[in-house]
Amino acid sequence: MRTGVKEHHRSRRLQLWQGTLAILPLSIAVLPWGLLAGSYAIDIGLTSLEAQALSAILFAGAAQLVATGMFDANVGIWTMLLTTFFITSRHFLYSVSMREKISPLPARWRLTLGFLLTDELFAICGHQTKTQFQPWFALGAGLSFYLFWNLASLVGIIAGKEIPNLNQWGLEFAVAATFIAIVIPTIKNLPIFVAVIVALVASVLLSYWQVEGSLIIASLLAMVSGYLTEVNLPKRVDDNTMQAEEER
Repeated sequence: MRTGVKEHHRSRRLQLWQGTLAILPLSIAVLPWGLLAGSYAIDIGLTSLEAQALSAILFAGAAQLVATGMFDANVGIWTMLLTTFFITSRHFLYSVSMREKISPLPARWRLTLGFLLTDELFAICGHQTKTQFQPWFALGAGLSFYLFWNLASLVGIIAGKEIPNLNQWGLEFAVAATFIAIVIPTIKNLPIFVAVIVALVASVLLSYWQVEGSLIIASLLAMVSGYLTEVNLPKRVDDNTMQAEEER
């Protein structure tokens, strides 16, 4: 009996470490981003406690940087909440995608993994099937990433007090680098490839033309393009197959 319990605990610890190692490259890649978030919060006049609370409670890199900028610009609270909602709305899609795997779990697991669900955690666990998904693996990945993010923010807070204007050091490139590392491995079929290309081209052009809401528009265009490609692809394959058979 005791042997079985020990093996069970050992299996849990192993899954925790496996999750930690699986997300480790993304955890390292996000460090400059966390440094930027922490230092930027100090630059606009937030206290160390307030700056750390942003990382500990909000735990959303892009939304956190935007919210910090809005604090600096004295933007109204409702505008800030609405903007943050739109920026983080993709997490709703993540949760819907993983619902089948997480819904059978107890409430404490659903709440914990829901809080830890980020772009990076979805990149690690989103492609897993229901049988492949392991809660302790996901917990190890999500929790370790959370700790990395908050540690990087803490270092940024300390550095922000000693090194002024740290946000001008080009650390924001870490944002783009992280998302590139997340997106590239997911390009495994034509619809995803089309969606990525449309998102890339549309976001660059709309930003160049200074169109408001360019990110949201580019995201919608990418989703529609990927969907249309996926819907029409089987038909094209069938048509080509029939044409080849007729030629025979």
